[in-house]
Amino acid sequence: MAAVDVIVDSLVTLQRVLVLRQSLPWIFLVSFFVGSILKDLELVPETYFSSSKNVLNVYFVKVSWGWTLLLLTPFVLLSNSAFSRNVSYLGRRLLSLVVATAVWYVCTETFLYIEDITGACYESDTLLVTNLNFMTKAACRRAGLHWRGYDISGHSFILTYSALLIVEETSPMVFLSTATMSLLSKTALSLLYVALNVITVLWVWMFVCTSVYFHDLSHKLLGTLCGLLGWYLTYRVWYLKPFSPGLPPQRQPKEQKQQA
Repeated sequence: MAAVDVIVDSLVTLQRVLVLRQSLPWIFLVSFFVGSILKDLELVPETYFSSSKNVLNVYFVKVSWGWTLLLLTPFVLLSNSAFSRNVSYLGRRLLSLVVATAVWYVCTETFLYIEDITGACYESDTLLVTNLNFMTKAACRRAGLHWRGYDISGHSFILTYSALLIVEETSPMVFLSTATMSLLSKTALSLLYVALNVITVLWVWMFVCTSVYFHDLSHKLLGTLCGLLGWYLTYRVWYLKPFSPGLPPQRQPKEQKQQA
């Protein structure tokens, strides 16, 4: 446990450097731009990560929203309960994950709809002969054929949005003292915090791989912008308003006002 505490302290110190938190949206934009140029110029050699079947993509990125919620839900509950145990307050904070899930669902379903209405089914990956018997991507794929439509990058969206969401919701660790927490709660919170930082690094790395190896430039640009917009409209606009889930705690627990 001592080793975990050292890691947590180091990560909290890094998170206190505000510029790291503020620069993450720009890191995504720069990574998208540079990676797309490298892809178009074919300057990056094929690697293990240029295959969509790499283990990180199959077992993590393809179910990235599940991993994000699995780790973030108990973390939000534990970390925010150290500031206030008021049920209404904790419910509002957990509501931020419900809102995030709604953003994820609407965006991903919209991407699929756009790909359906702009696409066509082809007999082979040469895209020379169309098959008019299948009018949706799902039906076309089930038949073993090839669908080609305007494919907004879901990877660019979800990796951007998930990483920004995690950084926002783990920010209370900077102000949180675990001295009054039980050993079990403190251990669970520390392990969740480390895991969330690891998975954030993984999301950023896989975003870079997506930028370098997959999708057209406009597909990645729209996906990335949707992720940034979903984060900005919630944490930088709506959550500043009274009738919202509110921002994560931004001050020491002893200064936290009692939630009515």
